[in-house]
Amino acid sequence: MNSFGDRLKAQREKKKRNNPQWTQQFVADKLDVARSTYTAYERGTKQPSLETLSKIADILETSTDYLLGREIKEPNTSNISYAAKDGASSRTRTKEEDEEMTEKFRQFLEWQRKVKNREE
Repeated sequence: MNSFGDRLKAQREKKKRNNPQWTQQFVADKLDVARSTYTAYERGTKQPSLETLSKIADILETSTDYLLGREIKEPNTSNISYAAKDGASSRTRTKEEDEEMTEKFRQFLEWQRKVKNREE
């Protein structure tokens, strides 16, 4: 389980074991995206925006770091707000901060693709 899609699917399937409503359609509806879009996230053929990534982490009750592979195992965050865990706050980010976060996310995804290609 190395990729974002693998971790995403594993988190959803974990929830589904306890509650069968946690289908791809259920999560897609919560994200307000088409099921095909969410399916592409799980397959790794499409990457969510940073805003959508944050929503996914909140919905699945995990951190963006875990979904992106920055944490080896799922964090125990039962008493920590996900916004605080991810370093976000209620303040509005500047355009420069958004651009920096987007670039770091893009670089991480590129690195992840390179690692995956080396493993194959």
